[in-house]
Amino acid sequence: MIRVMIVEDDPAFFNRFCRIVTSEPEFELFGAMRDGASARESLMRDAPDVLLVDLGLPDMSGIEIIRETARRYPNTDIMVVTVFGDEAHVLASIEAGAIGYVLKDSLPDELITSIKQLRAGGSPISPVIARLLLKQLRPPDVAECEVAPLNASTLSARETEILALIAKGFSFAEIGRLLSVSTHTVTTHVKNIYKKLVVHSRGEAVYEATKMGLLK
Repeated sequence: MIRVMIVEDDPAFFNRFCRIVTSEPEFELFGAMRDGASARESLMRDAPDVLLVDLGLPDMSGIEIIRETARRYPNTDIMVVTVFGDEAHVLASIEAGAIGYVLKDSLPDELITSIKQLRAGGSPISPVIARLLLKQLRPPDVAECEVAPLNASTLSARETEILALIAKGFSFAEIGRLLSVSTHTVTTHVKNIYKKLVVHSRGEAVYEATKMGLLK
């Protein structure tokens, strides 16, 4: 069972997320909080496997909860579920410790899949967020610049192809189907990408690869 904790103040989304989590046999609703203080109190006692947190809480920023949880419970996977899709919120969340970032308009099946991917070692990111990262982080003159090689750690053509699909928000399973390879093969390539870029998540990989000019 994957123990999921929800921190969300909007009543409609609060109820929606609770229904989604309780409807999935592999999930257990660890806790559901409507404000940061209640979340903090619960997290002082025990840690969930997955923390779903909104950023616009009534008493504090969800980023504070992310930072404290990541520091106290490094084995808890943290995913932002929010309406905020701007660069500042995305980067601040990743820096604080979030390893997933999806928008609230995600369908129930998409949210369930994202939670499972998160627990399996992935970093689910809504396609629109991945697109934002690419547009905002790419240097203005990248098209005219000659891309410097990564010395001995240059990504292979297949690794670059997989990284581009990751940036578009595809899951490992979806990438495998698109490339006609197994999910295990995709995972192996992703691990090599992480090693070469010296990163630990999908979001970091997209961020670093964009800065290096590896994604166009």
